[in-house]
Amino acid sequence: MLINLSNHPSDNWGLKQTNASFEFNHVEDIPFPAIDPASSNEEIAEMAEDYFYLCLKMFEEYVLNVKQDEYNFAVHIQGEFTFVYALVNLLKKEGIRCVASTTKRIVEEKDGKKTVLFDFVQFREYK
Repeated sequence: MLINLSNHPSDNWGLKQTNASFEFNHVEDIPFPAIDPASSNEEIAEMAEDYFYLCLKMFEEYVLNVKQDEYNFAVHIQGEFTFVYALVNLLKKEGIRCVASTTKRIVEEKDGKKTVLFDFVQFREYK
């Protein structure tokens, strides 16, 4: 199971990213929280802890419902840097794999307008 904790719901992923997610058998989306730029380090830590327990609960419920022999758990997490850092540290201490999407940035200019496209390449693990 892959928990997608980002501002990019899995329903909107392109074919390459969707295919890469098959490694995890199932994807569940959690919208990335709105992080107030005035939040203190303590508030970020508390929020990260709340999301840590939410992820653990989702993995636990998945195990209870699916009942298979092997599980490939990970959290796809991208967003505000200090929250991501705090949550990735909590998850990794618990042995949970954390990944980010890597993309190729494609810039197109046409009629004086710049369009930026992001082409998914891979899930890269936070190490």
